[in-house]
Amino acid sequence: MLPASLDEAVDALAAHPAAVPVAGATDLMEAVNAGRLRPAALIGLGRITELRGWRYEDGGTAVLGAGLTHARMDRPDFAALIPALADAARTAGPPQVRNVGTLGGNIATAAPTGDTLPVLAALEASVTLARAGASREVPVSHLLTGLDPLRPGELLTWVRVPLLHAPQVFLKATGRSGPARATASVALVLDPARRAVRCAVGAVAPVPLRPLEAEAWVAGCIDWDGSREIDPAATAAFGEYVAAACVPDGYGAEGAWEAVTEGPSAAAVRLRRTVSVLARRALGRALK
Repeated sequence: MLPASLDEAVDALAAHPAAVPVAGATDLMEAVNAGRLRPAALIGLGRITELRGWRYEDGGTAVLGAGLTHARMDRPDFAALIPALADAARTAGPPQVRNVGTLGGNIATAAPTGDTLPVLAALEASVTLARAGASREVPVSHLLTGLDPLRPGELLTWVRVPLLHAPQVFLKATGRSGPARATASVALVLDPARRAVRCAVGAVAPVPLRPLEAEAWVAGCIDWDGSREIDPAATAAFGEYVAAACVPDGYGAEGAWEAVTEGPSAAAVRLRRTVSVLARRALGRALK
């Protein structure tokens, strides 16, 4: 099925709830080829031009189409709007993947290593889920954690991102040079209006993690009324705080995520070091 409009797509999904919507198909074809997915039918979204762009909305929000490609998010006009999301899109894979892979697909697939996901979590973005005759708004974090998942017959259409007009950074570590899946990633944004720091760590757990206590602590260390300076020791401590909050002692051990009694596993120590460095660097860049 190849609907030409959003209404046609929603109607097609209502008539065939078991069908799988598909845009770039980068994740879908990998799942099909690996035998993890056997869709009863596909609903192609490639002809729906309204889902491939973005617009401003009253109240300081950017409304991004679910069909927005990673390559499009890497363009200068978009990068000036949401820099961390552009940085994440830029590292999402080789050009052939970025040219067809979409923001909505990244969210719907919800792979732990999805590069845009920690950015959306840190920005506290939300998504619009449409179905025949109705739609609803859901925080991205609720969708990813299963607190409020996609329901049969629903189509992810828009992603709403608050525009903070403040520094934001995305960094990731990989196991090799060049485009690759993240072993860990960190998104960090400043929210001067609320005197807040928001951070999300990706790839270390099934969903992006928000180290809320670390965020609140480091926000209290920043000179919000002046130059936003911070003691270098506090920056380093923030990295350690984030890493300890997001990587459990038993990470990587046999029976991963189990508690261990003799300190953190070797894998946990290595990953904590990586996350600590990423968080420290992200904060330092945001405060420059």
